[in-house]
Amino acid sequence: MSNATHTKDDVAAPAPEAQAAAPRTSVGEHLRRRVQAQALQIVLVWLVICAIFSALAPSAFLDVANFRNIAVSVAILAVLGVGTTFIIVTGGIDLSMGSILVFSGVVSSLTMERLGDGQGWGVALVGILVALGCGLGWGLVNGFFVAKAKVPPMIVTLGTFGAALGLAQVFTGGIDRRAVPDELVNTVGFGQVLGIPVLVLVAAVVVLAGIVLLRRTKFGLHTSAVGSNPEACRRVGIKVDRQLIRVYAFAGLLAGLAGILNLTFFRSTTIAGHSLTNLDVIAGVVIGGTSLFGGVGTVFGTVIGLLIPATLRNGFVILGVAPYWQQVVVGAFLIGAVYFDQVRRASATRGRPSTSLFARIFTHHRKDS
Repeated sequence: MSNATHTKDDVAAPAPEAQAAAPRTSVGEHLRRRVQAQALQIVLVWLVICAIFSALAPSAFLDVANFRNIAVSVAILAVLGVGTTFIIVTGGIDLSMGSILVFSGVVSSLTMERLGDGQGWGVALVGILVALGCGLGWGLVNGFFVAKAKVPPMIVTLGTFGAALGLAQVFTGGIDRRAVPDELVNTVGFGQVLGIPVLVLVAAVVVLAGIVLLRRTKFGLHTSAVGSNPEACRRVGIKVDRQLIRVYAFAGLLAGLAGILNLTFFRSTTIAGHSLTNLDVIAGVVIGGTSLFGGVGTVFGTVIGLLIPATLRNGFVILGVAPYWQQVVVGAFLIGAVYFDQVRRASATRGRPSTSLFARIFTHHRKDS
């Protein structure tokens, strides 16, 4: 009878074998959880930056018009950032987005210039379609050489970066074009709905669509899977090459959209104004938590990652800080983001939870004491 008697603790305690057999969370799941946590941390970082500038220059920084200016400055980059997020999630990179933006704007402007007097919604619609078509075309070129020709993405997009920008200068002789219908400028470039710039609303729609596409659709699932393990994707029947072409085409389409938005806002093709746009967008994507190693990323994190440099630049201008310090701070953020991405991935690979920098410091302090 005594052998058949068990205490509550005996029943509740699992055998060591059962503990060992318990399913472990996959590396991919670890990374996704940490990316989501990092996105929240990035939001807190942005709020801290806003709080600092608010304390130093409350009257200028906290003005509604100032936040509107920040949102407008991020809008076009956010459209590019959505496409770049998808590309980096696949484990690729795109250095051509700024040049595709310029090329799309140039061809669109030249087309609208040759259509009658260059005014009217009919001309505007043609210009929009031409810009989108140009972006889509360059995206297909990038995707083909990356997926089919197996050329490294950095080399392909570096080549199309130079080709798109060079062709834009050939078509215009290096002189900016300004042909864009007034209807498009007044409605999209400078229009507002309930005090919110239409440019920001368009970017918000693209961002929301990107979030849904990446997290809730088969296209987004396959994009993350290809970035995590392309060989495993091939074994389960996912057509990796076709998926890569689709992703680069999608990013190119968004670059074309950014080109027409840029044209309507600046009323110029700004040929020389986007030499660093690629780096700004990639920095925002990485700061926002998307891994350069592929497999995981968030569009929401990208938006916050783009807001941080924009807010820093805005605050530095208000405070009268020299412009070159802006690049120093943004560069530091980028290096820090890549470092923590490596730490996060290494920790997930070992299957151990990652600890924050503050937790490590306090733990070390307690051990020493």
